[in-house]
Amino acid sequence: MTKDWLQWHQAYDSPNSSLARRLHVVQHDLRRALTEAPHDEHGPRRLISICAGDGRDVLPVLAEHDGGRTIEALLIERDPTLSQRARTAAIGLGLPRIDVRTADAGATDTYLHIQPAHLLLACGVFGNITVNDVRRTIAMLHTLVLADGIVIWTRGRTDDGHDPSHDVRACFAEHGFSEMSFTSPADAKFRVGMHRLTTRPATVPPMPPGTRMFSFI
Repeated sequence: MTKDWLQWHQAYDSPNSSLARRLHVVQHDLRRALTEAPHDEHGPRRLISICAGDGRDVLPVLAEHDGGRTIEALLIERDPTLSQRARTAAIGLGLPRIDVRTADAGATDTYLHIQPAHLLLACGVFGNITVNDVRRTIAMLHTLVLADGIVIWTRGRTDDGHDPSHDVRACFAEHGFSEMSFTSPADAKFRVGMHRLTTRPATVPPMPPGTRMFSFI
């Protein structure tokens, strides 16, 4: 059965919900990332948000942060209602450099001709795809993130106590990322990680067209 993502987003409106608490951590990490991410002397910094929802983790932070309004942000969200909410929010916050695309973030064709970003968010992704797709996606991030770029990601532990986030952390390390922070509240299932790409190959092959990084399950 397909998950109702509009209903899922309603949990953000409950201040003490796990999702609302996760949002607070993601926004905190994004504020830090905006300060510590590399700068581009030849143009504005770029941000990509995969499966961006209505943009509430990104847009308010850009609006409040020094230099946030100069960031070129690409938000990719498949659900047309959520993506339209993100467009409306960007306009309301006076953010002129936000590109919201109603598209499949798991399809490599979505990223054709997109420049690598200084910041990338993959929130609400890894818990909805297979382990193999998680590994494939992290391996492909070299094509989407510049050297020294920062990735913020989320994952949750399961009801039986297993915590797949440690496997995600190990996979990031395997692919040249250094951990900047990892938040794992004892009284909540969510986990939020932040990694910097410290070992990027000198030559990075382009994203292969017509394939997939991941599919939601």
